[in-house]
Amino acid sequence: MNATGRGEPAGEPLDDYVGGPDATVRATARALAKADDAAALVLVEGILDQIALETVAARRGRDLEAERIVIVPIGGAHAIGRFLTSLGELATRVRLAGLCDLREEELFRRAVAAHVGADLSRDDMERLGFHVCVKDLEDELIRALGTAGVEAVFDAEGDLGLFRLFQGQPAWRDRPSEAQLYRFIRSSARRNLRYAHLLVEAAIDRDTLPRPLGALLTAV
Repeated sequence: MNATGRGEPAGEPLDDYVGGPDATVRATARALAKADDAAALVLVEGILDQIALETVAARRGRDLEAERIVIVPIGGAHAIGRFLTSLGELATRVRLAGLCDLREEELFRRAVAAHVGADLSRDDMERLGFHVCVKDLEDELIRALGTAGVEAVFDAEGDLGLFRLFQGQPAWRDRPSEAQLYRFIRSSARRNLRYAHLLVEAAIDRDTLPRPLGALLTAV
């Protein structure tokens, strides 16, 4: 596992996370191949969340494979109910946890509530190990590091000049810096996945890791 390398996620090589619309399907299949022997399944919306959590775990010195903790990208929050149902008996004998974006919180809450047979508040969800990014993972990381912190990572990766060109585009030059950072990071799938790893590492180095990431892994 690549715990400290720059530019690659902590688990599989980056190329294994990208590669067209089937990337999430492949990542889900790899995760589910380990599910029967799992002690815990961490259900996340997509590969971006998987990379971020694997990076946190590696930097904390945790071996998720040895602990039998499997992070499963489910292919979007709308799949959560169907996914829990598909787990069948497995969902009753493994620890379940998860991560979602704020706009998808209600989808996760309804599905988990149906699974446990009780109404759930956000506090209840957190006690079960399900956490929410506000508004999403990229936004959490940008707020955790601040504009200067994110730009320092861009600079270290040789992307600051490209970001400055992006900032100068007419459509973006007058936008808030946080919005510029957010759009630049998300402007390509590969960049988004790469910076999920890099910004998590930077946040850990600065002791500003977003709470949902740290709390989730503490819970499993």
